[in-house]
Amino acid sequence: MTIQKIEIGLIGAGLMGSGIAASLLRNGFPLTVLEHPGNQPLGNLLEAGVKTSQRAADLAAQVDILILCVTGSPQVEEVLFQKDGVLEGLKQGSTVIDCSTAIPSSTLKIAEAVRKAGGRFLDAPMTRTPKEAAEGRLNLIVGGDRQVFEECLPVLQGYAENIAYAGGTGSGHQMKLLHNYVSLGFSAVLAEAAACARETGTDPKTFCDILAAGGGGGVVLNRLRPYIESEDSSGFRFSMSNALKDMGYYCTMAQEQNTHGSVAHAIRDLYAQAVQAGLEQMPVPVLIDHLADTPETP
Repeated sequence: MTIQKIEIGLIGAGLMGSGIAASLLRNGFPLTVLEHPGNQPLGNLLEAGVKTSQRAADLAAQVDILILCVTGSPQVEEVLFQKDGVLEGLKQGSTVIDCSTAIPSSTLKIAEAVRKAGGRFLDAPMTRTPKEAAEGRLNLIVGGDRQVFEECLPVLQGYAENIAYAGGTGSGHQMKLLHNYVSLGFSAVLAEAAACARETGTDPKTFCDILAAGGGGGVVLNRLRPYIESEDSSGFRFSMSNALKDMGYYCTMAQEQNTHGSVAHAIRDLYAQAVQAGLEQMPVPVLIDHLADTPETP
C-alpha cells in the first residue's frame, strides 16, 4: 500500500502520542485520532489535517493500522475489551501496534485476542522523550511476526529514528522492561549519589564532570545533569508514577520468570516512597530533592 492508501488510527494523543501524530502527519500519513479527555490539545494536529473519531470501535473499523499509545497493560486491555472498544469494530486484516510499556504476559493474551478478532499485532514500545516523538526520532523495540513488522516498517519510520526488531510477540515489551529497569535503576542510583553530594557540599559541576569522565557517564547522566547543576528538568520529563509503574512491571516479569529481583524491588520501593510523598506527577530528577530532604530510616 502507498502512504496515501494506508489509513492510520491513534488512541492516546498524550505527551508522547501527540508527538507521534504530528510526525505521521508531517510525513504524509492520513491519521484519525480518538477523542479522549487524556489527549493533549488537538488544535495544532487539526490544523495539520488530523481527523477525529468518538468511539474506539468506529476508529478500529476504518483504519488499516491502529497505534495504541496509552499508559500500560490495564489501559490497553480497557481500550480493547470495553464496550464499544477496539475489538468490537476491528477491521479484518488490520494491524494493532501497541506502543505502551506493558507486562509481557498481558501482551500475549492481548495479541491472541486481536488475532481471534481477525487482526494482527505488534508490540512496539518506545524510548526517548516527547521532544523526540515530535521530531520523529523515537527509538522502537518491536516484537511480533517478522513479515508484519516489515510491512509496517514504513509507518514506524514515520515517527521513529532507530527501530529494532526484538523477536516474536511480547519480545518488544520484554526488552523495554529490561531497558527501563537499567535506565530507571541508574537514575535512582545517580539521584541518591547526587543527594549525598549535595549534603557533603560537593560542587555540582565537579560532581558531574568527574562522573562523565569515568564510569558514571552516559545518557542518564546527560538527562539528570541539568537538574543537578541548575534544577532544569526539561530534558527528563518522565514522571515518578510512570517510573513506579515500569519498575512494578519489571518486578512482575522477573517474578514470572523466577529470576532474581532484590535490586529491582529496592529501586521500585524508592520510587514508591516518592509517589507516597505526593510526587507522583513530578519528573524523575526531583527524586534528588526527595532523597536529600528525607532522612534515611534505620
